Amino acid sequence: MKSHSSQPSGNPLISFQILLGTFVLVSSTIFLGVHAMKKDRVEAATPSEDMNPTNHLSGETSPYLLQHVHNPVDWYPWGEEAFEKARKEDKMIFLSIGYSTCHWCHVMAHESFENADIAKVMNECFVCVKVDREERPDVDKVYMAFVQATTGGGGWPMSVWLTPDLKPVVGGTYFPPEQRSGLPGFPDVCKQIASAWNDDPQRLIDSGNEVVKRLREIYTAKPGGSEALTSSLLDLAYTRMESGFDEENKGFGRAPKFPRPVNFNFLLRYMSRKGRETDVGTRALFMTLESLDAIAEGGIHDHLGGGFHRYAVDQYWHVPHFEKMLYDQAQLAVSYLEAYQITRDKRYADVARDVLDYVLRDMTSSEGGFYSAEDADSLLEHGKKDHAEGAFYVWTSHEIEQALGKEHAGWFNVMYGVQPGGNAPLGSDPHGEFKGKNILIQRKTSAEIAEQFGVDPEKVRKAMQDARATLKGIRDKRPRPHLDDKVIVAWNGLMLSAFSKAGQVLPDGDRYTQAAVKAASFIRDRLFDSSGGKLYRVFRGERSEIEGFLDDYAFLIRGLLDLYETTFDIQWIEWAASLQSIQDRLFWDADQGGYFATGGISNDILLRMKDDYDGAEPSANSIALMNLVRLHQVLGQADLVQKVDYGFKLFAEKMRKQPSAMPQMMVALDAHLHPFKQIVFAAGADDQGLKSMHQLVNQQFIPCKIVLLADGGKGQAFLGRHQSFMESVNPIGGRTTAFVCEHFVCQQPTTELDVFANLLNR
Repeated sequence: MKSHSSQPSGNPLISFQILLGTFVLVSSTIFLGVHAMKKDRVEAATPSEDMNPTNHLSGETSPYLLQHVHNPVDWYPWGEEAFEKARKEDKMIFLSIGYSTCHWCHVMAHESFENADIAKVMNECFVCVKVDREERPDVDKVYMAFVQATTGGGGWPMSVWLTPDLKPVVGGTYFPPEQRSGLPGFPDVCKQIASAWNDDPQRLIDSGNEVVKRLREIYTAKPGGSEALTSSLLDLAYTRMESGFDEENKGFGRAPKFPRPVNFNFLLRYMSRKGRETDVGTRALFMTLESLDAIAEGGIHDHLGGGFHRYAVDQYWHVPHFEKMLYDQAQLAVSYLEAYQITRDKRYADVARDVLDYVLRDMTSSEGGFYSAEDADSLLEHGKKDHAEGAFYVWTSHEIEQALGKEHAGWFNVMYGVQPGGNAPLGSDPHGEFKGKNILIQRKTSAEIAEQFGVDPEKVRKAMQDARATLKGIRDKRPRPHLDDKVIVAWNGLMLSAFSKAGQVLPDGDRYTQAAVKAASFIRDRLFDSSGGKLYRVFRGERSEIEGFLDDYAFLIRGLLDLYETTFDIQWIEWAASLQSIQDRLFWDADQGGYFATGGISNDILLRMKDDYDGAEPSANSIALMNLVRLHQVLGQADLVQKVDYGFKLFAEKMRKQPSAMPQMMVALDAHLHPFKQIVFAAGADDQGLKSMHQLVNQQFIPCKIVLLADGGKGQAFLGRHQSFMESVNPIGGRTTAFVCEHFVCQQPTTELDVFANLLNR
């Protein structure tokens, strides 16, 4: 299972003994750490006089690659120039993969890649290549599969040594600059691998070939039998997920604790399917709401500036890994919006606004695209080089008292768990970065503070609101964490869904709808080549030449479907249908079913893999299958359903064995197995009656639905060409008319709001 943490997990490969599936492959008998250096020993270098060279990354636009442009390491970007150099000089390739807001990537860079002595070892032994995993997920996925198979874990920074023909031989995550904590020193590992290559390169070449052969066998999925998938699989997924629920601290699993919104997506739909009043329905809702409460109250939530950090290093949701990723904001916003739909509890709407307003303020370009991430690390002071993780976010109790005054600081400290000596739990701060500091975590409500101090609740509420604003103003003067300002289509697609959902659900949703429209227009105008029929993945000042991957298409298509249901602007359905055709052409596997993550065959990509694990991001295949289900409701094309059937057949075996690893695919299966509700309005787009009925739909949590508008114009003409039923839908008596249907067999249409409400609940 892939770790989506930048904190290293697993141990670097020491023995090359590789556990792959149900068999053991010994790809070499070399043992790093004990293998003797026999020839061409690399001696330690003297420090370089020029500490600011420019390497081959200078022409790149990736913020991550540009962070390393002045390393003494002679880095190359992934590409033929580096590969040709390795072949010509008969050197192995050292591949380092990370991303710009990755804490442990920074640690390894500062310790090793900025060290002239270690850089000299690297330059003499290898051709060194840097990859931004967010730009090139195709490269990352291949070598992450190798690292996970050989070490039992994965994460970033990822360190992999390749033969000149790109076959992996050794892999790991973070290596320290010298041996410590059971990990070998990075320069020692480099020297030993270089010596092994010098001694017997053919042995490593053979090993790499065998590794790739085995990986291809494992990752070339085959259909899992003819037995049909049934709703009993949803029950199994629920049971497995329920067994992992943390009753005490909420969420799932042990530390580190990840939000993993895909779990909530499944649980809420399972609740809806089973019924809110049933035992399992009540339990599914309880686990979701309790987890969302714990996450919102925890230190993982930025209580001053909004948004959520990546994960908590402890089981209490207290001490976060402080980076903020766009994909987390997008998915969590949807979870809180759905919790609000179900409960009508204003707290959940407030958290969703908190997230979306943070994104609009700090992570949105002037053109409307959404930026990728904010760093975990930042400078301690302006003008100085010292930095630390979380420096921007943490507080001493003295700073808070100075800012708020004694009385209000006393209230604030009780509310947010502030302690004079700092509040990081024992064992959650191994590097001592939070000594004497406080990570804000909500311990009490305003009402509880009012009762404890014997004051008016409204006075406390207003004082705490002002206190947060005051502290945020002070914090904003600190050195900000690095902003990764590249726009990634896939993550923008997730964010497009979140803003569209907010536009549907929140009373003040118009501004969120406008943000969604602006983002979709930006992607279409700047990252889609309509003449060539291609989507491009990344924009940073200009469009990169990296073509879109499956997740870019699938996540964007979902966002466009959500945007249509918010605006009823037919252009978004038209573009979604066009993108689906392109996606099918580029990624669909006509032989085995499912979608490849990458398009076509490339000489520099060893494996065409198919995503199926729903982790920090949903798998692209999970979203793609759900898109097909939804598009079938709109377009009525039989081939869409056939692809869904074929896709589930491919993933069936893994779904049966590991259902809780695929909660988003279970969402798609649920939608595929059960009747879909089509809600069709016949009205002009500006009719007040339409707005009232549309609002009524959006107030309710109805997972398996599609909402369409017969507007008497272009939109209805497009829909009518695909579904003949839509040609004959007209308003009754000139009033907005609602049709509630399944398989386009409709109940009696109505123009009355109360009758429509009854039809929805029938």
